[in-house]
Amino acid sequence: MVVYAHGNSTLKTEFYDAFSPIRRGLSMFSTRDRDEHARKRKIVSHVFSQQNVLAFESHIRRHVIEFCAQWDERCMLAAKGQVGANWDARDGRAWFDCLPQYNYLAFDIIGHLAFGSPFGMITAQRDSAPMLEYVEGRSAGSAERIIKHVPAIKILNDRGDYAASLGVMPSWWHLWIKWVPWYARGDAAVRCLAGLAVAAVTKRLEEGLPDKGADEDWGFASKKKKTDLLERLSQAKDENGAPMGKEELAGEALSQLVAGSDSTSNSACAITYYLAANPEKQRKLQAELDEYLLAIAMSSPAIPFEKVKALPYLNACINEGLRLHATSSTGLPRVVPPGTVLEVCGEIFGPGSVLSVPSFTVHRDRAVWGEDVEVFRPERWFEVGTNVQVGVAAGSRAKAFNPFSYGPRACIGRSLAAMELQIIISSAFARYEFELLQTDEPFSAPHFLKREKDFYEGR
Repeated sequence: MVVYAHGNSTLKTEFYDAFSPIRRGLSMFSTRDRDEHARKRKIVSHVFSQQNVLAFESHIRRHVIEFCAQWDERCMLAAKGQVGANWDARDGRAWFDCLPQYNYLAFDIIGHLAFGSPFGMITAQRDSAPMLEYVEGRSAGSAERIIKHVPAIKILNDRGDYAASLGVMPSWWHLWIKWVPWYARGDAAVRCLAGLAVAAVTKRLEEGLPDKGADEDWGFASKKKKTDLLERLSQAKDENGAPMGKEELAGEALSQLVAGSDSTSNSACAITYYLAANPEKQRKLQAELDEYLLAIAMSSPAIPFEKVKALPYLNACINEGLRLHATSSTGLPRVVPPGTVLEVCGEIFGPGSVLSVPSFTVHRDRAVWGEDVEVFRPERWFEVGTNVQVGVAAGSRAKAFNPFSYGPRACIGRSLAAMELQIIISSAFARYEFELLQTDEPFSAPHFLKREKDFYEGR
């Protein structure tokens, strides 16, 4: 991972400019300036401290309870032979596409964490989120704020493909390429996402943080003051004591929305798929969950993080799913700066060279992972030690596993992402059995963020 390592001086390329929809609202992900990135990371790193991440658990578990309630109802009705609008019943089991359900869950969780309130997609069973739009007022120089609802999941998908494509094009193409219909739709998606973030941040700053009663209603009573990512971001200050401005807050909140929605739902769906496609591995995981969590799972659908964080086979299943289904399907580019050379695998790259390391490739290196790299085999994670942690490999595999990237630009929210996956996967497999409806269909489709095609399972 020399390309991404600390101290190698490589920089982010112009590719990242396409991921900046908010004017003067560059996020830590999209900024290319080294000093500005260091300033932002210093602020944001405190937000994702272990103490803060643990404080977010009640939000995650609240929405997992809603999520399981939807699935419980389908299972109950399917046992009676009834069907629903977006699911079917067969042999007493409910069959439906898992990916939209995981999308709704991930969006509600990150909406709650990033903006202080969920989008309500789980309950509504619909891809819909509020967006802020400004329209000209009746008098000159005035504008009226209008809230409209948009399909946020679809917009996020369109934005990712558009930005990834635009990012590799010469900058002088950008002005006229947006007249091409596909790029015009992508440009509109980028503007919609910006409006969604600004709407949520504006609402949150104007109304303040909801009281703790909402979580108490779900059985998570706490004496601690309720908090979320935006609360922490708005309180944080840089080394000069300056807080983030509204546009910078919106940029960071949007960055968290993007990072914490599609990637989480795709990963959860991929892990579910591989376990459903390998019944013996599913049974082995459920045996571990029954051994350690049976009494807890009977009392609440959402398993506490403290009870699952160190379960070895659960963590191995999650890591194996992340290895086979790396969320980002393209290598994130870095450029060698002026006056610098970089040696990679015996090759010398001079200033201006653009390099990247696709996770798909390193996660399938037979010299590291063995000849069965295409096989879902969680047991491989015990070949180099028994202390398996989500998102981390040991020994010779440490630098060949990068689901959250590597080096100073690695995903700063990886602890939160790991906790989400541990709670979601343990809660689902402690409660349901999964079976594929179509075992011979290809699993994934090509996009910037690698995501699944229609994926129907029975419970």
